[in-house]
Amino acid sequence: MGSFAHIVGGERYVFDDLKDLLAKASPLRSGDQLAGIAAETDAQRAAAQITLADVPLTVFLEEQVVPYETDEVTRLIIDTHDTAAFKAVAHLTVGGFRDWLLSDHATTEALTKLAPGLTPEMVAAVSKIMRVQDLVMVAKKCRVVTKFRNTIGLEGRMATRLQPNHPTDDAAGIAASIVDGLLYGNGDAVIGINPATDSIGQVTTLVEMLDGIISRYEIPTQSCILTHVTTTIEAINRGAPVDLVFQSIAGTEAANKSFGIDLKILQEGYDAGLSLKRGTVGDNVMYFETGQGSALSANAHHGADQQTIEARAYAVARKYKPLLINTVVGFIGPEYLYDGRQIVRAGLEDHFCGKLLGLPMGCDICYTNHAEADQNDMDILLTMLGVAGINFIMGIPGSDDVMLNYQTTSFHDALYVRRVLGLRPAPEFEAWLKAQEIFADGDHVSLSSDVPRAFRRAIAAE
Repeated sequence: MGSFAHIVGGERYVFDDLKDLLAKASPLRSGDQLAGIAAETDAQRAAAQITLADVPLTVFLEEQVVPYETDEVTRLIIDTHDTAAFKAVAHLTVGGFRDWLLSDHATTEALTKLAPGLTPEMVAAVSKIMRVQDLVMVAKKCRVVTKFRNTIGLEGRMATRLQPNHPTDDAAGIAASIVDGLLYGNGDAVIGINPATDSIGQVTTLVEMLDGIISRYEIPTQSCILTHVTTTIEAINRGAPVDLVFQSIAGTEAANKSFGIDLKILQEGYDAGLSLKRGTVGDNVMYFETGQGSALSANAHHGADQQTIEARAYAVARKYKPLLINTVVGFIGPEYLYDGRQIVRAGLEDHFCGKLLGLPMGCDICYTNHAEADQNDMDILLTMLGVAGINFIMGIPGSDDVMLNYQTTSFHDALYVRRVLGLRPAPEFEAWLKAQEIFADGDHVSLSSDVPRAFRRAIAAE
């Protein structure tokens, strides 16, 4: 491993290795400061970014930020790298790669073919020298389409996860939130519950409840209980009607071990989900969540910056062809992303990196109550991600999740971004919304003026 150096303003800045260079080139992050790896000055950061721009992309195949010998995620990245796909950009530096991505040569088709040839470290590196508009423009050109009971990720469309969490898993409370969300056109990505308890009995009860609602109203969507993958496998073994298999993942083997998983366990979950054959239009059965800072919080980041480690989590996800993956961008707290500015930048970076790697990226556009952020910051991120071609966002009653105690996007927020950007739900779900008289006929997203007939009895019962 060689060092890197650059002179700025008469001062020579030296970076010990590629890992150090990537960390110093990162936009300011409270998590990197906490880890003691961030640039100490703006001048050092600028020097690192200039230096990084001159690094050939091939270096990322020669030098690893986490050792190959001791980390199965690194082995996955290197062993599955598509050298044929990489040839299109193999001659470029990080800076040259940025220029190519922004050019007319980087079409949607070209980016789709390139994705298997890119490593997470390459895309993390190029994101560090890009402006917000660069991240948005390139991400918008990336198109990733996935299918289970509907089709997610098509041009001009944006899906939502209907998140009807309840602090006690009360059936009536969950049902009320589901009806509320459906009446605003939410739920085409998934109806997904974070359970109050992780017991197999409770998970099974919730799975059966969601399956009953989806079946009764013939909703072209999928359900998911966001429990540990091993619990979901056990539920499948017991005959539960599971649609999607969920798991939180991270970008190092050690961080994943802190979640109680490894690649073998994820493969078991993937195989179990496939075995049920519950998809009607496709077989993407996995749902993953990630977030910058998780590896650092587990003391499993190997001295690498949190954004690069986050991008490595996308390599884990890519192996299992997920229907959905989202970064829960501000959930981990201000220790890792201090304020609205850092959250907005991190959300756009994550989206860019995931899409460039060929993943169906969504985002939980959120912040904790003790972060230096507010809903105005989330509106900015929501709008920018909508422009950037986000596959899905969250839909929560009133944007306040009473189960998880954080602020995210509401049913109304989803309606807002669909209206201002002309984005529509998944086509199968949109047809259902119109058939149920939830959406008015026409090309624009507009709600019907009356309560849909199918839901009048349910609302009256509540």
